This record gives sequence, C-alpha cells and structure tokens, in this order.
Amino acid sequence: MKKLFLIVIASLFSLPAFAVTLKIATVTPEGTQWMKDMRASATEIKERTEGRVQIKYYGGGIMGNDTKVLGRIRIGTLQGGAFTPVALAGQYPELNLYGLPLIFDSEEEAAYVRERMDDKLRKGLEEAGFVSFGFATGGFAILMSNSPVDELDDLKGKKVWVPEGDTVSYDSMAALSLSPVTLPLTDVLTGLQTGLIDIVAMSPIGALVLQWHTKVKYITELPLVYTMGFMAIDKRAFNKISAADQAIFREVMEDSYRKFDKANLDDNHGARDALINSGIESVPYDEAEYQAIRKVLAASNRSIGENGGFSLEMYDEMLGYIQEYRSGQAASVAE
Repeated sequence: MKKLFLIVIASLFSLPAFAVTLKIATVTPEGTQWMKDMRASATEIKERTEGRVQIKYYGGGIMGNDTKVLGRIRIGTLQGGAFTPVALAGQYPELNLYGLPLIFDSEEEAAYVRERMDDKLRKGLEEAGFVSFGFATGGFAILMSNSPVDELDDLKGKKVWVPEGDTVSYDSMAALSLSPVTLPLTDVLTGLQTGLIDIVAMSPIGALVLQWHTKVKYITELPLVYTMGFMAIDKRAFNKISAADQAIFREVMEDSYRKFDKANLDDNHGARDALINSGIESVPYDEAEYQAIRKVLAASNRSIGENGGFSLEMYDEMLGYIQEYRSGQAASVAE
C-alpha cells in the first residue's frame, strides 16, 4: 500500500504544473503549409515548456466566422484565433490603417511603414485585450471577377464583396457609388458559386488557399488593399501562463510570424503565376483612372478617421512615412 501511495505521489509530481491549453481557431484549411508550420510551433512550445503550455488548433473554419470565434473567446471556449485586421477593428480600430484602399504603392513602401509602426499597433492591440506576435503580410489584394475590370464603370452594377464588419471598405465602396454585398469570409466561395457576388478582392495566395480562383476568370493587378494576418490571444487567457513560459511562447511565435511575413510574399508571387497558369487572364488597369479613384478614396479615408473610424494622429503618421519613402525613392532616381 505504501509503495502504491509513493507511485501515485511521484506521478503527480511528474505532471506539468499550471498546465494551460490554448484553443485557437482559423479559417486556414488543414493540410496547408501554414497549418503544418503552426502545429510545428505548437510542438516546440509544448516541449520547451515541458507540457505546461499546449495549443489546440481548429482549422478550416470549423469554429465559424470571426463573429462566432470572438463570441467563443468571450465565453472562454476558445482563447484565440488567426485573424485579419477587420475582425478586431471593433476592439482596436487602428488595425484598419494598413488596409485602407490604395494607400500603398508597393510592398517595399508598405514594409518601410511597417518597420516604423508595427510595434505601436501590437502595443495598442494588447492594451485592447489581445496579445499578438507580429503581422504576416498576404501581399496586395487584387480584383478577381468573371468579366474584365479595367475601370470604375466596370464595377458598377456588379455585386462586389465586402468582408463582414468591414465598415471602411463599405464606406469606400459608397464613396465610389458602388453597391457592396457583405459576407463573412467563410461564405465567399459559396457566394461566387451561386452568383450572389460577382467580384472579390483577395491576395493571390489567399485566393488559392481558399479555392476562390476556381470561380473567377479575370484578375486586375492594381495594388488595391494591403492584406495581413495575425494570431491574437485573449490577454486574460495568456496571463494565466507563467512569465517564463510567456517569454518562450512569444519567442517561438514571433519567430514564426517573421518567417510567415517573408515567406508569404514569395508565396504570393508564386500564387499570382499559378493563377495565370490556370487560365485566369490578367487585365491591365488605366493609370489615369487609378489616380482619380485614389484621390476620391483619400478623401473618404480622412472622412472615416474624422468620424472616429481610426486615430487621425496615427493615420497622419503613416502618411508621413509614406511620403518620406516616396521622397527618398525620388531622390534615389534623381541621383
């Protein structure tokens, strides 16, 4: 009996102390490289914390759209998710800044701004109650459609998708006198299949992963919206982890997101080529009309900020970095 008692006591001491399991949802399909890499990170965290911190992923959108995932986080059945900025803009509106339409000219310009503002956005999100570990770009969202789009008039009368909860894109469409159709990300493929929507904007890699490319015939390759994704964990759940294990978690996941950020750009270029090779036709856009539309949207963006859509101070800070980058590029060309 005494021997049995000692075995039970020994087994109890062998269990990890203060074990925490974080349940995290994502729309990313199982079997993709992203999910494989995330599961590898989870394994590393479990090993380095000796089982005290474990992650359970729910892929393929099985936990529902962003609204449902956030609801599950509030009641504690989930602790986090992989999100796009619009999903958490209600908690921290400044996440919308990078994704304002036609704000950036190039990936290099966006990277220049991000070097100077990413940390501020992460800090703001954490103050709003969510811990993140860096942002991973998805490149630029481009227009995808079943009829050619090379000017604004080609969009009129068409059913243009706007992400659920994306008030910025909705207001931008209104500024251009277009009629958007609001759908959650998880319903877009069905919307394209049934004709509920005619036109979507998504990065090439996103379109491939979500299989949207199977339902469109044309792409218009203007830098419409800069896209990115990130993991966000409820700060209350994260704070249940010891400080030492939090440091390990941050180290592993921040390293993962740095790798995702770099790899996604390469993958996005490859995905664009894959779209063309699949038979989808690239449509050139009219540069003069592009600049005219950008002017309208710049006024719309400022109006959204003035009405509380995001911090005008941070918006102007971002515009300052953009102008700084463009001035530097102009100076380089002149030299």
